[in-house]
Amino acid sequence: MTDNTDHSRRERLRRWRLVLGGPAETSLGTADGRDGRMDAALAALYDGGGETEGQSRSRSAGLGGSAPKVARWLGDIREYFPSTVVQVMQSDAIERLDLTRLLLEPEMLDAVEPDVNLVGTLLSLNRVMPEKTKDAARQVVRKVVDELEKRISQKTRTAVSGALNRAARINRPKLTDIDWDRTIRANLKHYQAEHRTVIPERLIGYGRRTTAIQRDVVLCVDQSGSMAASVVFSGVFAAVLASMRSLKTSLVVFDTAVVDLTDQLTDPVEVLFGTQLGGGTDINRAIGYSRQLITRPRDSIFILISDLYEGGVRDQMLRRVAEMTAAGVQVVVLLALSDEGAPAYDHENAAALAALGVPAFACTPDAFPDLMAAAIERRDLMAFADRLADS
Repeated sequence: MTDNTDHSRRERLRRWRLVLGGPAETSLGTADGRDGRMDAALAALYDGGGETEGQSRSRSAGLGGSAPKVARWLGDIREYFPSTVVQVMQSDAIERLDLTRLLLEPEMLDAVEPDVNLVGTLLSLNRVMPEKTKDAARQVVRKVVDELEKRISQKTRTAVSGALNRAARINRPKLTDIDWDRTIRANLKHYQAEHRTVIPERLIGYGRRTTAIQRDVVLCVDQSGSMAASVVFSGVFAAVLASMRSLKTSLVVFDTAVVDLTDQLTDPVEVLFGTQLGGGTDINRAIGYSRQLITRPRDSIFILISDLYEGGVRDQMLRRVAEMTAAGVQVVVLLALSDEGAPAYDHENAAALAALGVPAFACTPDAFPDLMAAAIERRDLMAFADRLADS
């Protein structure tokens, strides 16, 4: 028991030594060997100046602007830390040490651990990226997209297909289409004791199987810089939805201009490289364009993904949303589609939309398939948003 207690104490002190760095050396000792190399990797990121190697005594190391030095550091952190920690450190390095310029070099891209945030950074550099780097960048983006598709595609197809089947139930079915089990359960209150039978007042059945398009889906995505992760997830989801024959899926991205990427939905990597992160925001203009894509309002779902910081004409934006809902369009506003937690957003615009009966809420990628199912079945999305907030 004593040995276990001593080991636990030593491990706790070791971790504190790595957290605190050189200033803790007097009380906690020197970080040697592997711990020394880990300490140097942490020092290179979270302090400045000096060398990157052999600096366990003082948190004075730095990455400077040297691509070879940064590439070595990226390799070191992948060796010493788990992938989840590596992704955080990479994100911190890009922000704290201004490594954006170095990400334009192919050897740098070969060294990084691909993740959604890195993809967002690369997409923001798309227009200034040299040709020699684009192939490496596409490989990074492709790897992340493939992983996301594995994560979301099957659940999305299952949820959407199930919702479409349930939405296809009809209340005036032909005899061969009657769902007798559901019909009887729905009419039990009409049981006639003297006849010892149920006399149904309402028949429930399923529509005949069809290959026709059952729903039109328009995703309208804000590509301002703060929406980077949402753009990545939206592009992948749009590609998955577009692969389903029962849906007609359109993807529109916008800042102050509007770009229709629907023709590229067969390849989500092309979709993402068709975006241009950064710039202003004109939600009103984007909604105006998207309305042109909606030809069957009562069979259409319009999903606006934006933090609602409007740079366009606010009153007209709200009026257009009200007109869409009045025409029968199922309108959903997502403040974010990502795993990043509670987003910053325009509370006044969100409240104005809620007053129109349109909930505005953040959604994680894992919850998006259920959201699509709820929208297809025209369930109460306010209640869905409340459940999502409580979970």
